[in-house]
Amino acid sequence: DNLSDTLKKLKITAVDRTEDSLEGCLDCLLQALAQNNTETSEKIQGSGILQLFASLLTPQSSCTAKVANIIAEVAKNEFMRIPCVDAGLISPLVQLLHSKDQEVLLQTGRALGNICYDSHAIKLQLVEAGLVECLLEIVQQKVDSDKEDDIAELKTGSDLMVLLLLGDESMQKLFEGGKGSVFQRVLSWIPSNNHQLQLAGALAIANFARNDGNCIHMVDNGIVEKLMDLLDRHVEDGNVTVQHAALSALRNLAIPVINKAKMLSAGVTEAVLKFLKSEMPPVQFKLLGTLRMLIDAQAEAAEQLGKNVKLVERLVEWCEAKDHAGVMGESNRLLSALIRHSKSKDVIKTIVQSGGIKHLVTMATSEHVIMQNEALVALALIAALELGTAEKDLESAKLVQILHRLLADERSAPEIKYNSMVLICAVMGSESLHKEVQDLAFLDVVSKLRRHENKSVAQQASLTEQRLTVES
Repeated sequence: DNLSDTLKKLKITAVDRTEDSLEGCLDCLLQALAQNNTETSEKIQGSGILQLFASLLTPQSSCTAKVANIIAEVAKNEFMRIPCVDAGLISPLVQLLHSKDQEVLLQTGRALGNICYDSHAIKLQLVEAGLVECLLEIVQQKVDSDKEDDIAELKTGSDLMVLLLLGDESMQKLFEGGKGSVFQRVLSWIPSNNHQLQLAGALAIANFARNDGNCIHMVDNGIVEKLMDLLDRHVEDGNVTVQHAALSALRNLAIPVINKAKMLSAGVTEAVLKFLKSEMPPVQFKLLGTLRMLIDAQAEAAEQLGKNVKLVERLVEWCEAKDHAGVMGESNRLLSALIRHSKSKDVIKTIVQSGGIKHLVTMATSEHVIMQNEALVALALIAALELGTAEKDLESAKLVQILHRLLADERSAPEIKYNSMVLICAVMGSESLHKEVQDLAFLDVVSKLRRHENKSVAQQASLTEQRLTVES
């Protein structure tokens, strides 16, 4: 039980500050944390030693880095984060960011990052304790250096800055309606020549872009052009993390309706399409999300993209990316969105020719209701506008059998049942599909749905039943 002995000994030596024995105790704690972090952290909390750590951090001594390291380790546990704040560790840790000692800076950055990791309230406290000013100063001092230590410090500082922006209140406080000096400073990172700063700048913008007001303000003040310039510098063998961050920022900025047309006319789709050839799933994922946000309710843009054979072929290819569920899901959703927002025969023809129909039919069986629904609405448009063109593909994808299954399944959501019946009526215009409908006992399933608790479903069931009876 030498951990308890160490904690007792530490209490005494912390007061005397005899550095050698203190160092031994701290090493012992670090070792115990490495072996069993949770259990050791509980004992540290129970011993009341956290309160002593504040006095061990300042004035700086040969032990400071180890103390900060211990705080960083214990703060990996959620139950230790508020105790660290209550023990008064925030203020001395923030002060230590002025230190010239590399190891102290590194461990202090880790400690602060872990303490505020998933707490909006603690992030706000850190902002109010002046952490941001310290971080901006570190960045300013280290930005032009190519010494390894300085590069590591720059990373610690800028990463921590981005982490603070994940808190809603802390982010809004630093945005200050777009007038904030912090926001302005972060903007200046994007055109810099330092990859780490470009990355932090783009991630910061993505975080500032978490509400509509901020997004609208940033787009009106030219942020889109800055991000497009940044992407342009990373097209050929660019830095994947920077690409991913810049695309994340553009995707978030494209969410408010008022921004879509502005971003489209600024040429964002062209800038994003340059990354179609990327083989990196995180980049593919953000590229797809950005395009999907941009074309939402933008018929002209959806039509233009939907007729882009290169894009549609790549989407169909990504719909088969079994190892990357995110990319697969987003590709399916974009295919469906191109049809839903363009309502264009040309787009449907392009998607049929590129082999996209089978993916939309499979998407109708997704475990996510929202994706099922998007697929069914797109398929209903296909059946209404270009049934002849798509007929063979719908047949070989077993659409009619799938619709029968969706209608018979009690777990299907009401909107899924409704749209499945709309689609059944639409495909009856095709002789071969009509025959498939007749061969399966649709009338039984549909007439049961006339008594469905959802009014729209019940009404659609009556209409569908009439269609089926008339045409049987």
